[in-house]
Amino acid sequence: MFTKLYEKIKSFLKENYKFLIFLIFLIFFCYYELPFVIYKSGGTINLSDRLEISKDYEEEGSLSMSYVTAMKGTMPFILMSYIMPDWDLYPLSEITNEDSYEDVIEVGKEYLDEGIDNAIIAAFKRSDYDIKITNTHNKVIFISDDAKTNLEVGDEFISVNDVTVTSIDDLKEYINTLKEDDVVKIKVLNDNKEYEREAKVYQDSDNTLKVGVAFHTTYEYKTEIPVSIKMKNSESGSSGSFMMSLAIYNALTEEDITKGLNIVGTGSITTDGVIEEIGGVKYKLLGASKKKADIFFCPEENYEEAQKVQKDRKLKIKVVKVHTLDDAINYLNNL
Repeated sequence: MFTKLYEKIKSFLKENYKFLIFLIFLIFFCYYELPFVIYKSGGTINLSDRLEISKDYEEEGSLSMSYVTAMKGTMPFILMSYIMPDWDLYPLSEITNEDSYEDVIEVGKEYLDEGIDNAIIAAFKRSDYDIKITNTHNKVIFISDDAKTNLEVGDEFISVNDVTVTSIDDLKEYINTLKEDDVVKIKVLNDNKEYEREAKVYQDSDNTLKVGVAFHTTYEYKTEIPVSIKMKNSESGSSGSFMMSLAIYNALTEEDITKGLNIVGTGSITTDGVIEEIGGVKYKLLGASKKKADIFFCPEENYEEAQKVQKDRKLKIKVVKVHTLDDAINYLNNL
């Protein structure tokens, strides 16, 4: 029985080996990932569909965040990027220090958590409702190749040489009181266990002292009005946090600042309401235009690029630069 089966398989392989080789090559061609990522214009997400808040006044218009569509560097997509006018190909090394597309997404999820916290805190600070920050968590998300340390991604900072660290600015300020080649003792928490790590201070090309790590900050807080933002597992990054904050503020405010307009924007926000530069503004503006947005808010650092895209493509959309959450609120209030 087994002999007959073996002979049939052998015969099939002999008769179809060319097709099987082609099939293997085709699968490899279509699915093998090269170290590239393709960006193209994305779309918009209406934040009223994602925002859960008990104090929600009626909204005539809409507040949406725009996003970039990123695709893996498989050969079919790479070839398409040379044909499609709005598909741009980038080496993965230019986008991130992570090793793969999946690593990029994972780091992006960490930034998303930070962005949501920042959005809620900034909106409540601007509203008439109270928020109380009860705890802060600073977790390592990146370690430079130049770093001389045994710190691990996921380590949560407690102190550096027994000095409490509550923000990346605290860390930078303290490191700049030291000297090159000083070794600092860093107390961290990882998987609910406390460890003592070490890092050597070094000087970069800009003559800045550093230990070669970056961390992101998330918060524990209590709000007078319960609020949460629902995000999908496929979504990541903090560049929607400014528009999240604007949407939360509008939900907490009786007067509707949308004035019946379709408002889209992008930008990361700090807990103090400062809107920071983001990447991919071209794709986000094109996505907003496709959705026929009336206004596109962007960080002032991205304004020149956004204006050029608007002019070159003759987009019928008003591009407005903003530096703070107050800038956006005041602009809409004065319409």
